[in-house]
Amino acid sequence: MAVSVLQLAELALHGATFLCGIVCASALTVAQGEFGGWCILYGTVNWNGTALVPKSFSHISLCYFVSAISVVVALCCFSALLYGIYGCCTNESQWDRTWLSIALVVAFIILFFLLISACILRVGMDAFCASIVQTKSLSSCQEAEHKPWVSYSPTRFYSNLYSAQASAWVNVFLWCLLTTRLLVQRRREAPFPLLRRNDPEWSAETEAIFGGRPIRP
Repeated sequence: MAVSVLQLAELALHGATFLCGIVCASALTVAQGEFGGWCILYGTVNWNGTALVPKSFSHISLCYFVSAISVVVALCCFSALLYGIYGCCTNESQWDRTWLSIALVVAFIILFFLLISACILRVGMDAFCASIVQTKSLSSCQEAEHKPWVSYSPTRFYSNLYSAQASAWVNVFLWCLLTTRLLVQRRREAPFPLLRRNDPEWSAETEAIFGGRPIRP
């Protein structure tokens, strides 16, 4: 069983994307749980003089959407990882052109949804932190982890949101590498065009085989 470096790199990428998806979904879920299950992305906060008061939350489906994308992509990566290991063991990892085209379309769809979820995390977290800083009681969003809150006791919400956002963007980068890998592989699997009689390559091949054209006096 001979495994190439390219196959090992592809397996490593699928394993890394699986971990990124799990970390993103887990960190966002934990941050959500610190606020009673509410989605704090794009939320707003006030300061009542002694503690921070959550003023508004986003719809819970927004956080569910980001978590669902991360989990579904993680499951796809785990399946691809298992298939890659099976292919390395049985030497059946080569795909034909049709399956490469299907895999390429799926990769573009996954990359599109990952990019959307990463942007939602980035903009939503920035909006929530901007609301905290605008209260003028704190100089940074991370300091809010050590301040009292009304009705909630979030101690690591900023760290969890940052981990979710970082994992999402790393996942986007890794899927860009995987998509590029599929593009290169599909290009290599492209069929060679047949030579025509008027092509110069056709003349060169026939002259090499038949000894060239006879010279007329």
